Amino acid sequence: MVSEKTTKNHPWHTRGVEAVQQHWQVDPATGLPSARVEERLQEFGSNEIRETGGRGPVRILLSQFADFMIMVLIAAAVVSGLVGEPEDTIAIVVIVLLNAIIGAAQEYRAERAVAALKRLAAPEARVMRDGSWQTLPAVGLVPGDIVEMVAGDVVPADIRLFESGDLEVDESALTGESQTVGKRVETLSTADLPVGDRRNMTYKGTVVTRGRARGLVVATAMQTELGRVATLLGGAAGGRTPLQQRLAVFGRRLAIAVLGICVVIFVTGVLRGESATLMFLTAVSLAVAAIPEALPAVVTVALAFGAAKMVRRQALVRRLPAVETLGSVTYICADKTGTLTENRMRTEMLWSEGEQRGELPESVADVGRWTHFGRAMALNSEIEAGQSGEIVGDPTEVALFEAAKLAHYDKAALLEMFPQVAVLAFDSDRQMMTTIHRVDDHFVAYTKGAPEQIVGRCRDRLADSGPQPLDAEGILAQAESMADQGYRVLAYAQRLFNDQPSELISESVEGQLSFLGLVGLIDPPREGVAQAVQDCLTAGITPVMITGDHPGTARAIAHRLGIMDHDGEVMTGAELAKLTPEEFTQRVTHVQVYARMSPEQKIAIVDALESQGEYVAMTGDGVNDAPALKRAAIGVAMGQKGTDVAREAAEMVLLDDNFTTIVTAVREGRRIFDNIRKFIKYTMTSNSGEIWTLFLAPFLGLPIPLLPIQILWINLVTDGLPGLALAAEPQERGIMRRPPRSPNETVFAYGIWQHIIWVGLLIGVLSIGSQAWAYHSGSPQWQTVVFTVLTFSQLVHVLVIRSERDSLITLGLFSNPSLLGAVLLTVGLQLSVIYIPALNEIFHTAPLTLTELAVCFTLPLVIFVAVEAEKWFVRNKGLYRIVSREERQADAVTC
Repeated sequence: MVSEKTTKNHPWHTRGVEAVQQHWQVDPATGLPSARVEERLQEFGSNEIRETGGRGPVRILLSQFADFMIMVLIAAAVVSGLVGEPEDTIAIVVIVLLNAIIGAAQEYRAERAVAALKRLAAPEARVMRDGSWQTLPAVGLVPGDIVEMVAGDVVPADIRLFESGDLEVDESALTGESQTVGKRVETLSTADLPVGDRRNMTYKGTVVTRGRARGLVVATAMQTELGRVATLLGGAAGGRTPLQQRLAVFGRRLAIAVLGICVVIFVTGVLRGESATLMFLTAVSLAVAAIPEALPAVVTVALAFGAAKMVRRQALVRRLPAVETLGSVTYICADKTGTLTENRMRTEMLWSEGEQRGELPESVADVGRWTHFGRAMALNSEIEAGQSGEIVGDPTEVALFEAAKLAHYDKAALLEMFPQVAVLAFDSDRQMMTTIHRVDDHFVAYTKGAPEQIVGRCRDRLADSGPQPLDAEGILAQAESMADQGYRVLAYAQRLFNDQPSELISESVEGQLSFLGLVGLIDPPREGVAQAVQDCLTAGITPVMITGDHPGTARAIAHRLGIMDHDGEVMTGAELAKLTPEEFTQRVTHVQVYARMSPEQKIAIVDALESQGEYVAMTGDGVNDAPALKRAAIGVAMGQKGTDVAREAAEMVLLDDNFTTIVTAVREGRRIFDNIRKFIKYTMTSNSGEIWTLFLAPFLGLPIPLLPIQILWINLVTDGLPGLALAAEPQERGIMRRPPRSPNETVFAYGIWQHIIWVGLLIGVLSIGSQAWAYHSGSPQWQTVVFTVLTFSQLVHVLVIRSERDSLITLGLFSNPSLLGAVLLTVGLQLSVIYIPALNEIFHTAPLTLTELAVCFTLPLVIFVAVEAEKWFVRNKGLYRIVSREERQADAVTC
């Protein structure tokens, strides 16, 4: 019995056909006998992808409650219920459940990534067994089965070919290469070839696009390349987002601080002779107020608004936290084909007799080498007209046809003058194709193909004055130069005959040719991508290209787009495989282009960058990209050309497959994180003001300034609507001219904790000052005065912190109408509590005199002046400057 271990990581492409047949004990003429099939089904199992490492819906839902901040909120809900505030309990419970349901739904969708692999499997396969061909379910295949494939088939297993009739396979889903791959049966000598270069193998889940072939199954199920990707997907754990990490730290520190402050206030009040019950209720109410239970709601709303805005800009967010993660990325690893480029070939360079052109001259006159060149490009093509008139064919053929037609070398018109009488189709051995046409009483053969093949069969070159001596070395040097610039290069030649057509249909016509010229084709960069790359660089984000294409092509496109400078490094999968993880980590920040990467190596890129403290956004469209998409801080899948597997593994899907959309999403992510920081800055400063007010009043000989119901009211009205409205705040100026925030920083970085302390203290001083003035002047509504000053101070504060640098006067009150409306509504609610008798009894308030109300409106303006002064210092003194990546790395080296 054959051991299963022999199917794993075995270089079958390096073994001859007979050796493979002997290994699996099979005669290709009769196939496996049924008895042996049963034995191998027992040994290897059915040929299907199995899910690994998945979690059920219940487990995913329960995991949502493990976050420390959520546990603090649950504790706050319990306390609110105990002190007789069921409304707060209900509000907190609803918020927690809503976040848990949203998070669980999104995680469950992500867990379906491996399940999507199953949809790539072939449902049936044509198999030789017991001496006859049978069509059987593909799940029943075993190693050693003989399989036949034709155009349109999905490859049912990993197969070593032994017969091939012009077979071409689309392996893009597995390798990322955009071009179909021609297959052959010859044994290859290099063991560590990338999957895309193993020309004598076909792999499970890929698609046969042309020809037919027979081969021997060498791996099934999880032993296939597709199964290996599924295993990687099961083990590629997605990391927590920057926001989740920061909020977890915030929640832990907040809970400890609030607990300590409440204990101090309770003990201080009791020592002053206050009722223990009153002080307990006050301390608990302050604890409930100090914990920003609206924070999860604000975060969810901000992310949901951002996600809705991004959908309108062609970015579909599948997991809400990904919106914010985009604002923190420091590296974007982008797939070349279709994301950075248009995913279509275009003829961009023509070369003939030392003359270079961007397009053919507009002429069909029978003079000059360019006329013959144009005819050759038009007539030597394999394109067809679709039902709706569109051009159908290989992307290279379409590009050549369109270039010729643009110069009025129209194939249909030329065929009327020069009817085609024969064709020698392209094959991978000759690397050329030829069409033969009648021209009056003689014939012309137009040949195109690889320059080294065409030039070797030419006897001269066609010039405007007629045939001239051929400089073969010069032509091949020009072809190599064009290839170094990223072009796919084809050569054209022709030959005139006087023979009858029946004598022409043989490969002998592809000799004694007259060279016409070279054509350079390229998948051109998308419009706007070069500017988007510059925007990334300005924003401190490093764009990196990862492609399945040739390293030279990748280098050329990277230079065009500005991704790569002259000192940049290109690394191939083979080169990376020779490095240890430590060696690669040392080099990873210097590599700007990766070519021919395996799925494991893409994960290695993410791991190496993250070990350097970077946040990585990874784009991809194929099965081979899915593990890295899941492993990266944010995975971005292609919506138009991507596979279901990639989309299920990613947090975001680009509906237009465009790199510029990623940059737009990064801008939106930064705006959202800024707004979440503003909410934390606002609500914690408000809570700080309440704490200072309650803490300092007793030491100044004043009674407790606020009742528990008033504390909870302030918490409800000021943290509620105004806080949510901050989520709609427009982006700040220069948001894409600053470097990404350090992944290690907390939400209190860049002056927030200092602001919370001193502005909170100022709010407390103003509130206690108003209390002292009203209390000592004998006003019976002194408590209503301090209650109102504290509320209005927080409303002024929310207006003035809308920008960390720009003045409110510069921004204008109407640039965020949602916030202005929320503030006005909150003012109205506070006045209702003061002047509606029924609410007076509930909140223990009393109507204020005109003078007292004027004081309540005037004192909070001090907050406006103070915070505007702080922003002036920030602008002019460079305080709390965001540190660049280079400065952080330099500091680390110094330390």
